[in-house]
Amino acid sequence: MLDPGAGVVTSRADVHYVVTEHGIAYLHGKTLRQRAEALIAIADPRFRDGLYEFAARARYLEARPALVA
Repeated sequence: MLDPGAGVVTSRADVHYVVTEHGIAYLHGKTLRQRAEALIAIADPRFRDGLYEFAARARYLEARPALVA
């Protein structure tokens, strides 16, 4: 038995699905880029831009092109 509050770790290869109130991401067999895109797509919309920017800085995703006014 685990103690209350004990941490549990699993490798990313073991995770097939992630479910949030915003959707379901099937991650099994996907690249890091595909996984990042799928997880951002099911994140709370308030955090998606920040997550995308973080993933781009970490080089999981391409940076979005700058909008020209």
